[in-house]
Amino acid sequence: MKIPKNAKKVFTGVIYDIYQWPQKMFDGTTETFELSKRKDSIQLIVTTPDKKILILQERHPHMKKSFYGVLGGSQEGNETMLQTAKRELLEETGYTSDDWKLLKKSSPGDKTDWTIYTYIARNAKQTQKQHLDAGEKIKVIPMNFKKFMKIATGPNFRSIDLTFYLLKLHYQKKLKEFEKKLFSK
Repeated sequence: MKIPKNAKKVFTGVIYDIYQWPQKMFDGTTETFELSKRKDSIQLIVTTPDKKILILQERHPHMKKSFYGVLGGSQEGNETMLQTAKRELLEETGYTSDDWKLLKKSSPGDKTDWTIYTYIARNAKQTQKQHLDAGEKIKVIPMNFKKFMKIATGPNFRSIDLTFYLLKLHYQKKLKEFEKKLFSK
């Protein structure tokens, strides 16, 4: 959901800003509505020339256990979303790709003005070492499609938006088509 023009910013945070506005209700009364806003972000499904998908096992200082997910990150400065995706791929894995495709855009929930751009980065190759932030411990794990599906639909996978997408493809009988899309142009 997008923030209305008449909304006022009432809080500025590190990740989220909070906006409020008067909203006329169906019965004619007025209530204060509120939305959060954050920078748009990316998530990446990265494939390699040997038909593997890169999954991350991550740990952050405020979390006791590690978790699995695909690469992700937030837009910085005036980056395009594709520039954000390329930067995050290089920083978090040390890999680069010349074959990019925007898979989908989604806006999770109705209380935050936020869009996630999901890209496929095909034929990625490691070109340097990881360059992680001080609060990141990331292990890159290459795996085949079957193992990817098992982890991506399991309880310790944090890229929930992608999990729902994969399950929809499964129930629509389009998972094989998706697998082909990951590894071919």
